[in-house]
Amino acid sequence: MSIFLNAASRVIVQGMTGGEGMKHTQRMLASGTAVVGGVNPRKAGQSVVIDGVRLPVFGTVADAMAATGADTSVVFVPPPLAKAAAIEAVDAGIGLLVIITEGIPVQDAAQLWAYATRPDFAGADGTPRTRIIGPNCPGLISPGASLAGIIPASIAGSGPIGLVSKSGTLTYQMMYELGDIGFSTAVGIGGDPIVGTTHIDCLAAFEADPQTTAIVMIGEIGGDAEERAAAYIAANITKPVVGYVAGFMAPEGKTMGHAGAIVSGSSGTAAAKKEALEAAGVTVGKTPSETASLLRGLLG
Repeated sequence: MSIFLNAASRVIVQGMTGGEGMKHTQRMLASGTAVVGGVNPRKAGQSVVIDGVRLPVFGTVADAMAATGADTSVVFVPPPLAKAAAIEAVDAGIGLLVIITEGIPVQDAAQLWAYATRPDFAGADGTPRTRIIGPNCPGLISPGASLAGIIPASIAGSGPIGLVSKSGTLTYQMMYELGDIGFSTAVGIGGDPIVGTTHIDCLAAFEADPQTTAIVMIGEIGGDAEERAAAYIAANITKPVVGYVAGFMAPEGKTMGHAGAIVSGSSGTAAAKKEALEAAGVTVGKTPSETASLLRGLLG
């Protein structure tokens, strides 16, 4: 089992023919992902060969889905065009949309999320028919099954740990630290102020996943996502959770790099997030390595 992505997932890449798109399509293929094509309106009808695999290029996401049965799209489209590319995928009804692109304006992200969550785009249970991961994220991986994004596939195998992280690099580090145990799915949700999938979404999915027996949650300074996740954990999560919050050493009053790192007073600080998580029963490490050690202790 895994969450959101599995061996049956059929992946297309919007922007596959660009430099980053080609590079990471090659890595996804090497990891065993079923990449079935790409989308570039200017190169529709062409194909590219990557490591001996011929991949067709389609003019639209709808055409790609109709021809290949794709249910997942990974977006490597430059920021000015990323919103339009994502809306095209939502219009086509793609099930999972992973937006790797960094630097998408917050207004564009807000408009995309409002569009994707329209009532007429909802499933029978009221949830949006398209799950969005990102933007400004490394994507997600279910090791040994499928990779949608830029996470290095060789750093960890399949196992019982579920990982959700705001930070791409800390996703990689935690996977490396616990690579011998392995992961059901690791999800990098992105650190922008507006993201399509939250800590809470992943926590709920990991709670429901029978393969996942323990969860690692990585947060950062800024916003209140971790505080809201802590409240959700206290009310809904029965599996053990360990956490790490990046930014304890951030200088007070200084704007940090991630777009979501906005601290107002004590709200959004690493200390406030750690306190909220610990009050919910989450064991919080002081460093990524200590966090990994705490998880090992919980698993015995």
